[in-house]
Amino acid sequence: MKLIEPPSCRSPSAIVFIGRNRRGHWVAQEQNGLYGGLFVNRAQAIKYALFENGHHPETIVELACEIELDMGSRPGARCMSPRQLHPHIRSSEGVMT
Repeated sequence: MKLIEPPSCRSPSAIVFIGRNRRGHWVAQEQNGLYGGLFVNRAQAIKYALFENGHHPETIVELACEIELDMGSRPGARCMSPRQLHPHIRSSEGVMT
């Protein structure tokens, strides 16, 4: 029997940020730092985010700025917040590219 790790505990509307860090690695991080990871490519970061958020692509936001993996209380984006960057885009509109 294969054991599968269950998705992390989270609210269904939690936003997951994905983007590149300063070294060019892909980062996926839940908005409150509950879960996250480093990935070699975008596809793997999105796959992880979808698994962890219960397959809700509308809650994944791709950042145009650098994001550093921070398992503290807030993700370490090095620019304005996503709402400041794209105030017209709501999380229900899906993955931003």
